[in-house]
Amino acid sequence: MRWCRRAPLAALLLVAAVLLAGCGSGSSGSAAPPSPAARASVSRTGSPSALPATPTVSATPRATASASPAALPVAPGAGALPQTSAFPSTSSVAFRDAMTDLWLAVTADNARFALPAFFPEAAYGQLKAIAYPASDWQYRLWYDFALDVRAAHGLLVPGARLDRVIVPADEAAWVYPGACYNSIGYWHVGGARVVYTEDGQERSFGIASLISWRGVWYVVHFGEVLRPVVTGVVDEPAVGPGIPGPPGGC
Repeated sequence: MRWCRRAPLAALLLVAAVLLAGCGSGSSGSAAPPSPAARASVSRTGSPSALPATPTVSATPRATASASPAALPVAPGAGALPQTSAFPSTSSVAFRDAMTDLWLAVTADNARFALPAFFPEAAYGQLKAIAYPASDWQYRLWYDFALDVRAAHGLLVPGARLDRVIVPADEAAWVYPGACYNSIGYWHVGGARVVYTEDGQERSFGIASLISWRGVWYVVHFGEVLRPVVTGVVDEPAVGPGIPGPPGGC
């Protein structure tokens, strides 16, 4: 069962450009080259005026505890570089910083904090064999992500603390060029779990879909991959760590 938060209907005009539903369900074209893997799943809602049109964020953490929070760098400039087949690590500084930024975005109700953790627009332009990939990134992927961040924020109570993120790496698969309207291959994993403590109780929710660029995991769909209604979605909220998965998708 997914927990949803409805946003203004003005966003429906954005759906027309969504094209092809990029990373949809099903695993056609997915097969793993010589490495282990991980998992995920996706979603969308809201009005364009209510969400960041041009997401920007500081990549440098502030020095003092009293200063405003800021995002951590993940892989600055990597989106403009060519893809590699390197399998992403969940023990790297990049992954730790990405998940820290995602948690900050949810707790602060500000998707911009998670921009370094989100699949880079420049990489998406290289990846997608579609017309106007920049518009698809802005008005579908990022737009949906911002709605899902808001929905996840509404699920938490103040003081919730991030414990860990579980990525089912053994279920990751390499998605080959030609699948899901992609021109470049990448690693994909569905159903990672964000595990946190709230009022002494362990709880969790999912990350619908993580995909790789140059050996780093990025969030590409947070709450849900495809949604019938323009609304923010929380992927499988649960008491306890939940169950990662299912595998598949692209």
